[in-house]
Amino acid sequence: MEVLVTGGAGFIGSNIVDGLIEEDHKVIVVDNLSSGKEENLNEKAEFYELDIRDQDLKKVFEENNISHVIHHAAQIDVQHSIKDPLFDAQYNILGTINLLEIVKEYEVEKIIYASSAAVYGEPDYLPVDEEHPIKAMSPYGISKHTPEHYIKMYNELYNLKYTIFRYSNVYGPRQDPKGEGGVVSIFVDKMLAEERPVIFGDGQQTRDFIHVYDIVKANLLALEKGYNILVNISTESRDSVNDLVNYLNEILPYSLEAINEEARKGDILHSSLANGKAKELLGWIPDYDLRAGLEQTVEYYSK
Repeated sequence: MEVLVTGGAGFIGSNIVDGLIEEDHKVIVVDNLSSGKEENLNEKAEFYELDIRDQDLKKVFEENNISHVIHHAAQIDVQHSIKDPLFDAQYNILGTINLLEIVKEYEVEKIIYASSAAVYGEPDYLPVDEEHPIKAMSPYGISKHTPEHYIKMYNELYNLKYTIFRYSNVYGPRQDPKGEGGVVSIFVDKMLAEERPVIFGDGQQTRDFIHVYDIVKANLLALEKGYNILVNISTESRDSVNDLVNYLNEILPYSLEAINEEARKGDILHSSLANGKAKELLGWIPDYDLRAGLEQTVEYYSK
């Protein structure tokens, strides 16, 4: 297969690119390097430094015989989406529509789209399944949800096949601890530097942490399975922020006590996504629990 990965120099996208190349697919990467990094690029992938909103995106399809698109290019900073909702919508919504129009023109077989648990907002129940009400609490949540509707419409109008993934809290190799880094990468970065991690609140808040290699596995399966479905990709478990610190203290050769600061307004207390549909429809199961995933992640950053 010839697969285009948008955002293929980013944390999740670059890991997917590596997985595709390991399975001998031809891979084309589009990334504007606003948050992606050149050092993440696989040398066997063909790279275009382009923005998904750019009309020059057409030349990628003109010069290659792309059969599948894995779409991970996005504005991912929740706080930035609140400060500048117009930019957030231009990139995540209009950028995706631009991509879909080109995908339609060049008769791409399937698109795999990375949505987010952010679409659900404050959970009514746990674990959150795909039928849970959509109650996004930020422009980012709205801008990740809106393209889901466009993708389904392009399926109905133009028979574009799709898989839509809603990811829980992703962590693992290449996640940037700076900026909009996830709590795992921030804590690993600090604790490897022998600095005490900062917990906002009492640390009892829970999250569903999913290792990036399990995300890669889902995307690879979706190339040939799971047509026209929307599924959560998650561990369906709940680990507290205190658990995270405790595991890292067990893995590292020293122990660091966390610093507790005032809880942040708007933070969801508990989050966990149901993953039964992904197991049933894709034959996917996660390989990493949080402890095993942290061991792998610490080993990566230690090098």
